Amino acid sequence: QVQLVESGGGLVQAGGSLRLSCAASGRTFSSYAMGWFRQAPGKEREFVAAISWSGGSTYYADSVKGRFTISRDNAKNTVYLQMNSLKPEDTAVYYCAADTQTLGAGLDLPYEYDYWGQGTQVTVSS
Repeated sequence: QVQLVESGGGLVQAGGSLRLSCAASGRTFSSYAMGWFRQAPGKEREFVAAISWSGGSTYYADSVKGRFTISRDNAKNTVYLQMNSLKPEDTAVYYCAADTQTLGAGLDLPYEYDYWGQGTQVTVSS
């Protein structure tokens, strides 16, 4: 079992920055990959970024590449999402997810992940 708790969301003006955190507990954090997804009202959940168990590999959606950075601190059991140059279209509920089952389907796919946090709201005003 893995428990995930996100924090750091809020309201920010376009062009601003936020850093999301996701604290994990349960299984050994350094043994599984982590991802961030987001869901805007009326839209499907979409991939944002993912990071391997070691932090040595990172992956990004084209829409956030160059603006967002995913990182992890295995000593603190926490994964982060640094979001810069935010745009109104980044407004969504952001979820972190843990891939402990390692299906190998792809870290950009929601069904690859077996544990999810409750989400944190990010609102970017224009």
